[in-house]
Amino acid sequence: MAHQFPALTAEQKKELSDIARRIVANGKGILAADESVGTMGNRLQRIKVENTEENRRQFREILFSVDSSISQSIGGVILFHETLYQKDSHGKLFRDILKEKGIVVGIKLDKGGAPLAGTNKETVIQGLDGLSEQCAQYKKDGVDFGKWRAVLRIDSHCPSTLAIQENANALARYASICQQNGLVPIVEPEVIPDGDHDLEHCQYVTEKVLAAVYKALNDHHVYLEGTLLKPNMVTAGHACTKKYTPEQVALATVTALFRTVPAAVPGICFLSGGMSEEDATLNLNAINLCPLPRPWKLSFSYGRALQASALAAWSGKATNKKATQEAFMKRALRDNRMEIPVFAVEQLGLAVEVVCWEIDQMGQASSMVLLKMRANSQAAKGKYVSTGSSSAASTQSLFTACYTY
Repeated sequence: MAHQFPALTAEQKKELSDIARRIVANGKGILAADESVGTMGNRLQRIKVENTEENRRQFREILFSVDSSISQSIGGVILFHETLYQKDSHGKLFRDILKEKGIVVGIKLDKGGAPLAGTNKETVIQGLDGLSEQCAQYKKDGVDFGKWRAVLRIDSHCPSTLAIQENANALARYASICQQNGLVPIVEPEVIPDGDHDLEHCQYVTEKVLAAVYKALNDHHVYLEGTLLKPNMVTAGHACTKKYTPEQVALATVTALFRTVPAAVPGICFLSGGMSEEDATLNLNAINLCPLPRPWKLSFSYGRALQASALAAWSGKATNKKATQEAFMKRALRDNRMEIPVFAVEQLGLAVEVVCWEIDQMGQASSMVLLKMRANSQAAKGKYVSTGSSSAASTQSLFTACYTY
């Protein structure tokens, strides 16, 4: 029996489904460039660059002005409010640059966490007040999807049933409001890696959280075909002394997803959770090779794990263009040629694909970002092959305790 009060028309459902599928088509993933002013300031501080709007704009321009072939690897970019209205050095809006490349533009919508009374310092996400009006305006401004992050942590008392339920319901209300305004909601329930818990404990908690989230989405009549999930991979806590292989991470992750996430969801785009660039890519690759049923597209929505090497090489200096290029070439290839073949491998009868790209006038920082994204696109197809010559920046842990955007 059809729902008595259908929330969406057939046309609205088709638009949402088409947008969601475009974002994750053919191994594409998402660049999470939605860091707040404060978070971006912390990153710039590490490379001794002042946190000014102009410096933030310059780095974003490097990311967004790469060759149009970036759209082969990136289906969507999540922006912060400031970035949505920024322009390149020629006066063109970043959002228009991305759309011309065929990349779907998204926006961060949550307002961070607020203390949840009666719990052990747990939080519930804020931002529902006025959300419908915001979504309507963003849709007019060219945005097609939103992102909402709820944070849950693991310790002897957490996550509590109350925290899980409150955050699941907030995610569901956000998702429903997004869809009413033509935006595809990215649902992000993150079990953060703080703590010393093992892989099995993280899998147990992740399953509890995802089960609650999809119960809430169903209760709020959210159209699942017009959503994307952005979960954590199932990993041990950052302080856990036992180390796990990418294959173990993959098995635990896919098992948790298969038990909780409906097949109607078109795509699952993992967050990197403070992993190094290399670990995030290796784990994603293993997930896409896991011998378990995987009815969804399994891709990435990385921020730190796509930008760390580029940011370190850039350092706010134009003179570092060559160094940036060389740093990424070491990450991407076994040699240092100026024509750069993308990671390619012949598997399952597929021909080896070699795509070359010349450095554009934005300099080598752009190529670094492009190849990092292409590496993850290959991992999203289970075709990534590590060169064994990763740079220091790409293997450095990006973990930050109680990380906030």
